[in-house]
Amino acid sequence: MSILVTGGRGAVARGLVGLLASRGIPYRLGSRERDTPDAVHCDLTDPATYPGALDGIRSVFLYAEASGIEAFVGEAVAAGVEHVVLLSSSSVLAPDAADSPLSASHLVVEQALSASPLRTTLLRPGSFASNARGWARSLQSGRPVRLPYPGAHCDPVHEADLAEAALAVLTDPALAGRAYTLTGPQSLTFAGQLSILGEVLGRSLTFEAVPAEQWKAEVDGYIPGPYADALLAYWASTDGLPVEITGAVEQLTGHPARTFRAWAEGHADVFA
Repeated sequence: MSILVTGGRGAVARGLVGLLASRGIPYRLGSRERDTPDAVHCDLTDPATYPGALDGIRSVFLYAEASGIEAFVGEAVAAGVEHVVLLSSSSVLAPDAADSPLSASHLVVEQALSASPLRTTLLRPGSFASNARGWARSLQSGRPVRLPYPGAHCDPVHEADLAEAALAVLTDPALAGRAYTLTGPQSLTFAGQLSILGEVLGRSLTFEAVPAEQWKAEVDGYIPGPYADALLAYWASTDGLPVEITGAVEQLTGHPARTFRAWAEGHADVFA
């Protein structure tokens, strides 16, 4: 009974297929990029790619792409898929989730799957530890990281923990069919993350607090305006306020969630 892993170039998907391969569990990697090694063409925005990717599949690890979800559900049911594990987002739990660019697409996919006959497991991570990669260019050049809310809290979760959580719910039927909010083990501010990263790199890292509108203007061109506004609103809401930490990673993986320091130690070369 093979597992389709979508999002073939994503960090969580790559981690998951490594775990499946090491355990001898049959899988098929799907990617929208035709040149992804050892992958079938599965573009979640193109329903024409669904039948070939889903043929013979019984479980799917699915990235949240709203544009083709109704067609994907139909093809999955027709192919005999029994279980879908969705990499969603904890942002769907916010009161304004349907109207926020941070969560709307995830919520649409969750709702489509929940309305289908497919058994669905929802993995809802908060902030990815890998978001710190966005500071790499500034840190490599020795410039301070420009932050609109240095004191905003988040719950950075390691992509390896997400891959292990996905493995657990794909291989243990007792864990399937539920929703899990996945966080790292600590609520950390952006300033706190930079401090930890500096300790790992062995040098002092600095940041500069900038007004929200200035930050938005600086990222214009690669962060769309509505998405930037949603990020700013979220950061403002957690400025100085720790976010809730869950034990879902340990529940699913059997070990405590990896720390942001562990992520930084494993990715120090990104900032060198």
